[in-house]
Amino acid sequence: MCTLHIEEETHLAAMSSKSRTRTPSPMPMRRIHYGELTLFDINWDDVLIPKITTYLSIKDLFNLRSCSRTALRLAEAALEIRPELHLSGNNSRNIELGFKVLSRCCRRLEHLHLASCKWLTDELLLPLLKNNKQRLSAVNLNECTNITALSLQPIIVQCKELRILKLSKCQWLTTGAVDALTLHQSKLVEFDISHCGAIGERCLIIFFRKLNKLTILSLANTPSVTDQVLIQIGNYCRELEHINLIGCAAISDYGVHALSVKCKSLQSLRIQRCHRITERSLAPLRHRVHIDRPRPRQDALNAYNLNDFYPSDFLVY
Repeated sequence: MCTLHIEEETHLAAMSSKSRTRTPSPMPMRRIHYGELTLFDINWDDVLIPKITTYLSIKDLFNLRSCSRTALRLAEAALEIRPELHLSGNNSRNIELGFKVLSRCCRRLEHLHLASCKWLTDELLLPLLKNNKQRLSAVNLNECTNITALSLQPIIVQCKELRILKLSKCQWLTTGAVDALTLHQSKLVEFDISHCGAIGERCLIIFFRKLNKLTILSLANTPSVTDQVLIQIGNYCRELEHINLIGCAAISDYGVHALSVKCKSLQSLRIQRCHRITERSLAPLRHRVHIDRPRPRQDALNAYNLNDFYPSDFLVY
């Protein structure tokens, strides 16, 4: 090989070596350690809270809350926008402590169900009502025997979106509380005051003149429910669909007749243990209304004159 070719190859090799040393090395790619990602790295506002925590129960959220400080913040953020709280019949040990957390965190409740919570007191309930008075539309306090009418005051006065109110077996419910309801609430569609013996007849008559949007009504075992009360219900609550009158011993065929004539949307009537109500008023209803009392035998029907005249002046109060 000639000397010229050898010198040329040596020169090219030297140039190649210099160009490699001068070329800057590329920036190293950022190494992602996937093992370090956690649940909390997912977007909270767009994914975790609206898409995942909504499927968790209150118990699940409290379990999550106890895992870490970050988990606590996530659980409490989920509680803040939770629209429903169902604790009916829950009388677990130390539940009062958990309820205090709920009272502090929950801010957008629409449905509140606390039936048969024997531990519930005014002191526990009032903070929760204060934080959620703007949105509450359904409140169930059936058989909450350890609270008083004091807890009902913010519900009556400040919950302007209230549609459902259940107060069965609340012996603390007085005529004054129902009068306040009459004054401040006009949008109720479901009302339950079964087994409330402290309410007077006059109070109920005035109440049903105002609450004319009711579709579901329970007055079971309420002594002050009379035919005159039923007449007012018939005159003003024309959209009524379901009524429970079990154990209302003071009512008779006249009151039921008033309901049947005026409440054309009536679908169910519960009148067990109402001994003054007979087939005279029930027979015309049976073709369109479900009645919890079975139809008597034919020989018993023959004892009634089903075409008895109901005096119209009685139906005017």
